[in-house]
Amino acid sequence: MTPTSSDPVWRSITTAIGAHAKRSFALAHIRPVSGGCINDAAVIDDGNGRCYFVKLNAANCADMFEAETDGLRALSGTKTLRTPAPVCFGSDDQTAWLVLEYLGEVNSRAGAGWGQAGRDLAAMHRCRQQQFGWHRNNTIGSTPQINHFCEDWVVFLRQQRIGYQLDLAQRNGYGGRLQARGRRLLDGLPDLFSDYAPEASLLHGDLWSGNIGFVDSDEAVVFDPAVYFGDRETDIAMTELFGGFADDFYRGYEEIWPLDHGYRVRKHVYNLYHLLNHLNLFGTGYLRQCESVIDHVLAQLG
Repeated sequence: MTPTSSDPVWRSITTAIGAHAKRSFALAHIRPVSGGCINDAAVIDDGNGRCYFVKLNAANCADMFEAETDGLRALSGTKTLRTPAPVCFGSDDQTAWLVLEYLGEVNSRAGAGWGQAGRDLAAMHRCRQQQFGWHRNNTIGSTPQINHFCEDWVVFLRQQRIGYQLDLAQRNGYGGRLQARGRRLLDGLPDLFSDYAPEASLLHGDLWSGNIGFVDSDEAVVFDPAVYFGDRETDIAMTELFGGFADDFYRGYEEIWPLDHGYRVRKHVYNLYHLLNHLNLFGTGYLRQCESVIDHVLAQLG
């Protein structure tokens, strides 16, 4: 439940906004925003045109918001896809919060901006480094996402992505066939990279249709990242997972950096990470889909 204006947390938030802006912010209105399954959210304003977007969660989620701030700044620094600028974050004894630039109403159905969004993502992926991972761990949803630096992508994928989620699923009671087939898939991962050596690209990390929209004149904006450096195919794969993006997006991306032919198989492995995470977060409704994806990849491996 989003706190009301009488709750002490809003005094902390408005004080922090004032300190950041170097002028006081008097809270006038709180408008709860629906749509998120991890955080509560609201748009706040002072009645004179100053607006902010605020995300709220339990106090123990302060590190999550700090990591999100770090990720937004990393993406923004590429000067490619637009992101909401982080203003400040903090917590009190009960609530953690993150204040972001308010970009106005975000349209998820804009048409003209999809091609440029694809080109901008390809340009963002051109921001690379030598190792896979990131300088800190963060979260995927509310699940810890481990980002220890690693020079070998297959090792990173096995240990810190698919294997990590399978271990978590085991602890959550999902054993049996999921684990047996999943471990077989982990053993076969090197075969998917026999003629493909991915580079460590800067990734959004959670790029599904709910985390992109359009503002102003069809300018794309992305939010809620789970940033790290990894195979660029992982971002593209997730765009296909829950409904897909417009065709112009994929055409725009391929104009700048065409995908390798092996993507059609590897994308299922990359999306398995997110499906396993949904299994661990939301329960048995995702079990059959996880098992189906594993079976599909194993069939391709022979």
